[in-house]
Amino acid sequence: MSPAGYEFPERPVNTKKSLKDEIESILRERIMVLDGGMGTMIQQHALSEEDFRGQEFKDHSKYLKGNNDLLSITQPDIIYKIHKEYLLSGADIIETNTFSSTRVAQADYDLEYLVYRLNKVSAQVARKAADDVTAQTASRRFVAGAMGPTNKTLSVSPSVERSDYRNITFDELVEAYQEQAKGLLDGGVDILLVETIFDTANAKAALFALKKLFEEEYDPRPIFVSGTIVDKSGRTLSGQTGEAFVISVSHSEPLCIGLNCALGAVEMRPFIETIGKCTTAYIICYPNAGLPNAFGGYDETPEVTAKHIKSFALDGLVNIVGGCCGTTPAHIREIAEAVKTCKPRIPPSFVSEGYMLLSGLEPFRIGPYTNFVNIGERCNVAGSKRFAKLIMAGNYEEALSVAKAQVEMGAQILDINMDDGMLDGPSAMARFCNFIASEPDIAKVPLCIDSSNFSVIEAGLKCCQGKCIVNSISLKEGEDDFLEKARRIKLYGAAVVVMAFDEVGQATETETKIAVCTRAYHLLVKKVGFNPNDIIFDPNILTIGTGMEEHNLYAINFINAAKTIKETLPGAKISGGLSNLSFSFRGMEAIREAMHGVFLYHAIKYGMDMGIVNAGNLPVYDDIHKELLQLCENLIWNKDPDATEKLLHYAQTHAQGGKKMVQTDEWRDSPVEERLEYSLVKGIEKYIIEDTEEARLNHNKYPRCLNIIEGPLMNGMKVVGDLFGAGKMFLPQVIKSARVMKKAVGHLIPYMEKEREEERAKSGSTEEEDPYHGTIVLATVKGDVHDIGKNIVGVVLGCNNFRVIDLGVMTPCDKILRAAIENKADIIGLSGLITPSLDEMIFVAKEMERLAIKIPLLIGGATTSKTHTAVKIAPRYSAPVIHVLDASKSVVVCSQLLDENLKDDFFEEIIEEYEDIRQDHYESLKERRYFSLEQARRKGFHNDWLSDYKPVKPTFFGTKVFEDYNLERLVEYIDWKPFFDVWQLRGKYPNRGFPKIFNDKAVGEEAKRVYKDAQTLLKTLISQKKLQARGLVGFWPAQSVQDDIHLYITEEALQSAEPIAKFYGLRQQAEKDSNCADPYYCLSDFIAPLDSGVCDYLGLFAVACFGVDKLCKEYEKQCDDYNSIMVKALGDRIAEAFAEELHERVRKEFWAYCNNEQLDISDLRRIRYDGIRPAPGYPSQPDHTEKLTMWKLANIEEATGIQLTESLAMTPASAVSGLYFSNPKSKYFAVGKICKDQVEDYALRKNLPVVEVEKWLGPILAYDSE
Repeated sequence: MSPAGYEFPERPVNTKKSLKDEIESILRERIMVLDGGMGTMIQQHALSEEDFRGQEFKDHSKYLKGNNDLLSITQPDIIYKIHKEYLLSGADIIETNTFSSTRVAQADYDLEYLVYRLNKVSAQVARKAADDVTAQTASRRFVAGAMGPTNKTLSVSPSVERSDYRNITFDELVEAYQEQAKGLLDGGVDILLVETIFDTANAKAALFALKKLFEEEYDPRPIFVSGTIVDKSGRTLSGQTGEAFVISVSHSEPLCIGLNCALGAVEMRPFIETIGKCTTAYIICYPNAGLPNAFGGYDETPEVTAKHIKSFALDGLVNIVGGCCGTTPAHIREIAEAVKTCKPRIPPSFVSEGYMLLSGLEPFRIGPYTNFVNIGERCNVAGSKRFAKLIMAGNYEEALSVAKAQVEMGAQILDINMDDGMLDGPSAMARFCNFIASEPDIAKVPLCIDSSNFSVIEAGLKCCQGKCIVNSISLKEGEDDFLEKARRIKLYGAAVVVMAFDEVGQATETETKIAVCTRAYHLLVKKVGFNPNDIIFDPNILTIGTGMEEHNLYAINFINAAKTIKETLPGAKISGGLSNLSFSFRGMEAIREAMHGVFLYHAIKYGMDMGIVNAGNLPVYDDIHKELLQLCENLIWNKDPDATEKLLHYAQTHAQGGKKMVQTDEWRDSPVEERLEYSLVKGIEKYIIEDTEEARLNHNKYPRCLNIIEGPLMNGMKVVGDLFGAGKMFLPQVIKSARVMKKAVGHLIPYMEKEREEERAKSGSTEEEDPYHGTIVLATVKGDVHDIGKNIVGVVLGCNNFRVIDLGVMTPCDKILRAAIENKADIIGLSGLITPSLDEMIFVAKEMERLAIKIPLLIGGATTSKTHTAVKIAPRYSAPVIHVLDASKSVVVCSQLLDENLKDDFFEEIIEEYEDIRQDHYESLKERRYFSLEQARRKGFHNDWLSDYKPVKPTFFGTKVFEDYNLERLVEYIDWKPFFDVWQLRGKYPNRGFPKIFNDKAVGEEAKRVYKDAQTLLKTLISQKKLQARGLVGFWPAQSVQDDIHLYITEEALQSAEPIAKFYGLRQQAEKDSNCADPYYCLSDFIAPLDSGVCDYLGLFAVACFGVDKLCKEYEKQCDDYNSIMVKALGDRIAEAFAEELHERVRKEFWAYCNNEQLDISDLRRIRYDGIRPAPGYPSQPDHTEKLTMWKLANIEEATGIQLTESLAMTPASAVSGLYFSNPKSKYFAVGKICKDQVEDYALRKNLPVVEVEKWLGPILAYDSE
């Protein structure tokens, strides 16, 4: 057995599939362990220069001390011993001593000629150690060939003066990595580990080299990829975020991906969790032993490192763990022991399904709900005179300003084209891409490498660390050429634009466009293995309005082809070059822009996802002059044979010299409110300060500056939002509007601050204590740069005496939470506009829950919704999570959350409302994905029973019966809210709860009357002993066996005797959101397993209120329906109160696992105690037949008189029963829908026919049982 407790079978025949499967089968079963720092251990040997040189290199010209890789040749015994120490400490995988064994790194020592031998010998030394320990322990060990990042970088210039300069090329790195890999493979490694990646471009070169070797010379080996996040910013040294890094290397299909080095485990956690959310690969994590001390050493002890890594494992974040700098065999031993019993992370079957994933420094996703994507067109020497002139003159740095302007105006992807006969295309492309890499504001977006010359395309791809788009390839040179280029593009990890060309020529007719694209699609998917989501078709936007009849249908043909392509070719996207459409009207910019706006408005509806456009110069559809709009519509849809002539005539009569039409200032004569709105919608900054000041000076209409923001400015932004949502306004226009809004708000801020100072002066306050209502931290979440809504909220809150800490945009989770803690925030507000922001908000909520932060969380932004908040975010966080629709609502929400008299009721209202929303949402789902039962079990809740929670033994075993319980002690435990629900009396917030309902204008008086009647009747019933409460509790030793719970008569019988009863559990199977790490619960998860060696316990109860039926019959005889209903309602309340009060006694007295509990009634209502009491037939165990086991085990009917009907309902009706769990991590959950495999397994365990089980579980079956 290995130290990690897994005995590996004999090694199968060496095939590429078996080796990958061999490792993957272990990863599915348990967490594997990697070794620790090689350099750390070498340093402990205090080797001299002579030791490094050995006999072979004693006369070498360069100083060799520090070249650790050389020791594999000169001191192989030391390296072998280090490997063996790690293996015997529990490592399943050891890394070869080859971190710097490339000719690039070895050039520092003049040992380039030695590289192949270095790698082969190092691999052989590691192979021998692994094989020796495998033989010694009968547990298979693996060797990973370590491939470090080299000491040069493709993305960062080593020269301050020349940001485009690089001291290494992609091809040189590929050659160096191929040489290294050959040595490693010939030496016998099992895995190739591309590690410590600080520049993704270097890693892409390594992956390119490996894929080429696997294609041409070697059987494939599993590839592991490990990046390095250099600090808490969450970025690599070359500037990429973790998610962008994953997107950039995922084309290599690594078996494992993760992080190592630079950070300790604590600092690494949020980034390893981010990576885990965006990959289907297994996760590898090997941090340093904490952060280095002042002397560069590492002080974190093995126990501390192991504790941190164990928390990763318990939360299901990792598959392989180990150590990097500062870690030793002692660290690995502790880590191996810590994760030995932890379940491995189960990779999601898919992430971002249906999305095209691209990256620059930041990720970019294009999917079903993404708005039209603007590909900036101006960095094209054939399309922009200014850009061409700058490039021709060699003024690349100035040309960067063109790229930056495109991004600032809304380009989400940047098209780069250097096709000109006077340019060296490959050189120009490489140089400009290198310049872009030096400008984070530009490099953050993905690039579209655009050329008709494939060598130019490759030159661009070799300079980009992100995932690019290639524009373009086609079938015009035949299938062989098409496939060869497609395979190269796939090697670089890029998406591709396919033009609708074939051997015959350019496709112009709808059917031809569809046929060509369909053929290309199947070639790419079936022969090349291209991800369908990485395929973009350009069905050719061709010029209309040429006067040639055969061109009249070109726009219609594109639109119709786009629709069919999207419907028939799954995953494919549609793009096009917009400027071609209006080429016959060149020089008439107003006409061309109008044509583009109209065409896009329709093409997007039919499936066009993106287009090469001049970001910022797209008119709003509704703003196009009505006559011009109709002319463009007629031309595009070919409704008028004279459309071209009419459009030309319009241009001549409505424009000056055919240029852009002159805008009039007639709107300036409108009232100031209309002018402000017009400026916002049109994005006009010229008059915004002037008009805002005019409004400010109108004190009668706008006594406070806030009134201007909440009035005309917010009205204008609402129009912008409506136009954007309707597809009549594009992102660049929205950005312009936001800028105008910020300018107006910025003008008002000084006056608003003065207003606040005046308010303070009026109040006479001179004290220095905190004058604010509360402190609110606001942030636009990581990955999102939109902040206008957040800024407005901040201003509104600030003007209402809240202290606002605005963290700006692109704010990582750890920064948000750190700021909240440091500033003692009362509320956190998250904002976002783009879809991925929603996932980040979920992550923040989960982290707040993990860290036990209990600050209310507000969610806002254009892409958020109350439904998403209720369904996706609120369940992740136990403190208040509230969706705030707009700035005007923020003050009310924040005030209620911080009002001690209102906040609990307000939160309860939200909980109830969001629960209704969730139910409506899930009921509306027609299709759900499900895990197999085995998968769900692997993803279940797994407790660390040995070191986490120690079950408390109850004060007695067996049952305790209560024959006539004192009703007086139950009255204060009555929850009156359900009582009013019976009478259909529901107040409106804040008067929904008890006793606030009495203040409700609509139902308050009636509620008072009914409540008064209830109190009178209850006192009478108790004093006259008309009702009786009877019940019992019981406790037994218990152990879980997979999804079931076995009960025993005594603790001594646990290991030797048969159980006296078995409770069978059902497990959640419906696949949860891909970003949700919640386990797939079963009640048995909360009981210690039989093989854990930990004795656990289970309790049960059954209580009822007797006498209700008799009283009801008496009232009914008197035709007193009112009191008949009243008695039933009171009987139910008494039974529930009995269950609540008895559970409290169980926790404090009978089981006594919380004997110091001090909770008031409101705390009990909110389940703020440890443990749960789930009932059979309810969401956590929907099977009513489990009551039969309860009744038999505890002899409930005989002891209490509570019976079960044929349908297993309890009688009397005012009865409650359930099981007691004491585990503090136990929680209520809904099993939800289950599949046939679980039903069959459940029937087998219960020894019941499947049809019988299906009868009882009908409401939760995920299939039709008929």
